[in-house]
Amino acid sequence: MIEDWWMNALWSVTPTIIIGALFGAIIWAAINADRKTRRDRAAVEREERERFAAEQRDRAV
Repeated sequence: MIEDWWMNALWSVTPTIIIGALFGAIIWAAINADRKTRRDRAAVEREERERFAAEQRDRAV
């Protein structure tokens, strides 16, 4: 009798745990992708600022 109760409890909680883990993995992937995108974009912007500054120096001379 008590074994049936534990098995029912396990089967009731398992889908919630699986969906929660899947949701957590999706959120983690989105945050990680956003972090990488921001880092890459900052590098490109830094290069563009350096190029623009070099062009301004060349014009001034």
